[in-house]
Amino acid sequence: MMTKAFITGCADLRLNADEVAFFGAERPWGLILFRRNVAEPAQVADLIASFRDAVGRADAPVLIDQEGGRVQRLKPPHWPDYPPGRHYGRLFAGDPVAGERAAWLGARLIAHDLHELGIDVDCLPVLDVPVAGGHAVIGDRAYGEDVETVTTLASAAAEGLMCGGVLPVAKHVPGHGRAAADSHLELPRVLATAEDLEASDFEPFRRLVRLPLAMTAHVVYTAFDAVCPATTSRKVIETVIRGVIGYEGCLMSDDLSMRALTGSLGERTAAAFAAGCDLALHCNGDMAEMVEIAAATPQLAGKAALRAQAALDARREPGPLDEMAAREEFDALLAPVGEV
Repeated sequence: MMTKAFITGCADLRLNADEVAFFGAERPWGLILFRRNVAEPAQVADLIASFRDAVGRADAPVLIDQEGGRVQRLKPPHWPDYPPGRHYGRLFAGDPVAGERAAWLGARLIAHDLHELGIDVDCLPVLDVPVAGGHAVIGDRAYGEDVETVTTLASAAAEGLMCGGVLPVAKHVPGHGRAAADSHLELPRVLATAEDLEASDFEPFRRLVRLPLAMTAHVVYTAFDAVCPATTSRKVIETVIRGVIGYEGCLMSDDLSMRALTGSLGERTAAAFAAGCDLALHCNGDMAEMVEIAAATPQLAGKAALRAQAALDARREPGPLDEMAAREEFDALLAPVGEV
């Protein structure tokens, strides 16, 4: 069955007739959910089932950004609040064992929440290493400001997700921590040398190349390409992501509707694939944009198809979890850090 190499959003709490027809005709690889798509558990599960019915694949992946802190689409009263990554880093600084355990438990509990709904991919962990002067768009989403903290806690979070039947997504490769602008709104330019980038920004991704999925950064790294951001730069994807970092997994773009990118949606999509992305991500649920993205997206084939299938094959059945005990332990571990 044909599958196109893009991940799409949808507009509302339920699929409308146009979306059902579009998904059936274009057959996107996956769906990503946002706050506008979430009301309560039964509704979310129904939405996911409708998408999978429309594309004709019961195993079609469904993604969400459920990091904790500022970036979580599932919220109270139906789902717990989770802390941002920096909370785990603060705990880790004083007690590395407790910090690593808390990062694992937090992700394991998030996976439990997601798996119950049918969501099987979480855009977590954040592997970015912030530096002084970096934009707050990353900020406390990062686990810390050093490679060891970020790598250790990101690894724990990734394993917690996978133990709960949810695939992690490493983001934002090759590193968003130095960006002085929010790529949702404008194009950041990082002027650091290749040596500095390799020593810090790239290192968490290099140590976690085993993760099945990764998301690109809409950031220009002038040491490698003075014009194009990583998402649309063949130099960065081939030389840095596939080369220096050594990532061989499935590479998706960040959201192609973000203002860091220029050109039409079709041009952005074509540029991302030409650069070497395996999957294009489009999030806002705007049908006109979705049609343009789909028209510029190839069928998933060749090495991209193999990498995408390898990612799906990495999904596990959830291991046992005593949810009440896990939440009590998690709360006790995080108590010294303060409120979420």
